[in-house]
Amino acid sequence: MNTVRFPAAAAMVLSAACLAVACPDAEARAAEAPRFTVRIEGGPAWQSLNDVQIPNDASGTRFSLYDLAGTGPWPAARVYLTWRTGERHALRVLVAPFSIAGTGVPAQPIDFAGATYASGVPVEATYQFNSYRLSYLYRLHEGERWTWWTGFTAKVRDAKIELSQGATTSRKTDLGLVPLLHVAGDWRFAPSWRLSLDADALAGGPGRAEDVALTLGRDLGSAWTLTAGYRTVEGGADVDEVYAFAWLHYAVVGIERRF
Repeated sequence: MNTVRFPAAAAMVLSAACLAVACPDAEARAAEAPRFTVRIEGGPAWQSLNDVQIPNDASGTRFSLYDLAGTGPWPAARVYLTWRTGERHALRVLVAPFSIAGTGVPAQPIDFAGATYASGVPVEATYQFNSYRLSYLYRLHEGERWTWWTGFTAKVRDAKIELSQGATTSRKTDLGLVPLLHVAGDWRFAPSWRLSLDADALAGGPGRAEDVALTLGRDLGSAWTLTAGYRTVEGGADVDEVYAFAWLHYAVVGIERRF
């Protein structure tokens, strides 16, 4: 099955635009900024790609979780906590659990993680990809209309793929650390309104990961903001043990509280 590849580290293309000099009042604006921000985001999620082969050799069958579990939607949510530690520095924690499940009938036998699943018989499929991240953010520019941040993210992935057919069950779990680059920007195009980009992404070697969101925000006073937009998460790995690439799409709404 052909793999649809999202442009690797698409958000990083915008990082060059972030290299603007700080405006004269940037420090004053930063000093007045709230120290803590909590943002809760949720909405439906769909998948357009989810190809798996475990192990990634002749003993494993490449199959599609998209075909077995369907397109969705499934509920998804995440929580951010940001601590602005100084004029230009911040730390951000993300908790983003996610899982999908569905039942499909494979057109051919599937050899997966040491077990064989017959064709023509329903197979229950579960895909879990929980993400926990700690990001260091550095403010490159803060002006009347534009604010740009860059930084680094340490991502802990807690992943599982499981198939079940009658008494046969097998699974592959993975707990690992992934380093990512971070870029984010706000465009305040009108009073109380902003368009925001937020991205963690990195590509290279046998795998890649991208988490990119574009949202529209409406400030409700100085402490609250409502947001809505689109998020895409894409990536995977092609190594001896595992071939797994997924592409997810989210319609998101959120609320942000500043302290």
